[in-house]
Amino acid sequence: MKLADYLQIISDENRLAILNLLKSGPLCVCEIFPALDIPQNLASHHLKVLRDGGLVGYERQGTKIIYSRNKDKIARYQKLLAKAVE
Repeated sequence: MKLADYLQIISDENRLAILNLLKSGPLCVCEIFPALDIPQNLASHHLKVLRDGGLVGYERQGTKIIYSRNKDKIARYQKLLAKAVE
């Protein structure tokens, strides 16, 4: 994924808010959508975009899917962004 792709993914305020929520630790969609005051299906859509971009990972725990930030990948793009705007 290119830096421009990363920026396009995080340019959506809901996706950025999801990444921010996941800073405190892993969450399921059932905890994310009420915190953002958006419908569950919209939160799931944004999580899929983040997952497809490699910015979040997931783990199935019973019937729930728990999402977490991919800290390494996010850090790499943060470094690339910092170099791009120097």
